[in-house]
Amino acid sequence: MVRAIRAGTPRTTFLRKIHFLMVAVALLVASSGAWAQRVEGDRARAEGIYATEVQVNGQGEAERSGAFARGLSQVLGKLSGDRSVSSKPGVGRELRQAKVYVKAYDYRQDEGVGPTGAPSFRTTLVIQYDEEAVNDLAATLGIAIWPQPRPKPVLWLAIDDGSGPRLVGLPQVNAARPALNRAVERGYKLGLPTGNAAEQATVGAIWRGDSAAVARASARYSPPMQLIGKLYRDTTAGWKADWTFVDAGKVLANWSQTGPDARQLMAGGADGAADALMKRYAKRAPSGEPGLYRVTFTGIDSSDDFIRLAGYLQKLSVVRRITPVRASAQGLEYELDLVSGMPGLNRLLVRDGVVDVLEGLEGQPPVYRLR
Repeated sequence: MVRAIRAGTPRTTFLRKIHFLMVAVALLVASSGAWAQRVEGDRARAEGIYATEVQVNGQGEAERSGAFARGLSQVLGKLSGDRSVSSKPGVGRELRQAKVYVKAYDYRQDEGVGPTGAPSFRTTLVIQYDEEAVNDLAATLGIAIWPQPRPKPVLWLAIDDGSGPRLVGLPQVNAARPALNRAVERGYKLGLPTGNAAEQATVGAIWRGDSAAVARASARYSPPMQLIGKLYRDTTAGWKADWTFVDAGKVLANWSQTGPDARQLMAGGADGAADALMKRYAKRAPSGEPGLYRVTFTGIDSSDDFIRLAGYLQKLSVVRRITPVRASAQGLEYELDLVSGMPGLNRLLVRDGVVDVLEGLEGQPPVYRLR
């Protein structure tokens, strides 16, 4: 016999609670990126150009929103190879709405030992961003993209701490960890020579700045790129590093650094190599030239429409300034100061769906219709 369940019974109340809980979880996932799916024993880690890890002080929404912005800045830096990308025109506005670019996120708890020997815990937010959306953002703002797959130059590093210069090879990988880690942060990887007896002889060539001899010693490795550095004691600053980056036998960059922290100087070598690689290989998608552009908007039938359109245009990251020019039977004409030209503007307009992109007459300003 089937028993009817009356409204208000404990079972009905339970089912309703379950239903509401499921709806709430679905809305949470849909609103700000999905939690990453993991199986037991897995630890959340960032893998690839479009993922990153950000340390946070908690799992609240405000803390997470700030981490999303910092993470997106890191991803744009890896994507472009440009460590100053967050200061580019329009980027700041997009960082403030970084959650729209998040595909999934998860948390990881890392346990360590504090200065007193007591256990310490650190919370890391692992974020996966949407590849297509981030690429589209870069194209919209005219940010150059460093294409993949990326080369893995060989790091030929000799260190003299006062007892004579020695080559850092694979057996001494931890000594080069600051450079290796910084390269990963910049979106590429560095390799090390095996450090056999023959390669140890290259220390002399490194010390006298003979990049051609180092390139010959590196011929067995691929690609034919070398980051050559010598790190040694400096009587005034503490340490000094001299760097040379070579690509296919051609010296792309030379630079020197001084400072009290040898680890920072090693990381600076990876930064310099990334800058040289970005300058040579990063390419911008067609997005037009920055400047002033005249456009016409139709469908503005009231003061509310005018205010809505003006408010929307002012929020666009590609728009520096808007100036109404004139109103006519065809619509309202604006002069827009754009950071990356009309293609970048059109990408945002199509993405947001606030206005329709129409085809204007040849020789006339582009025409858009407010929805």
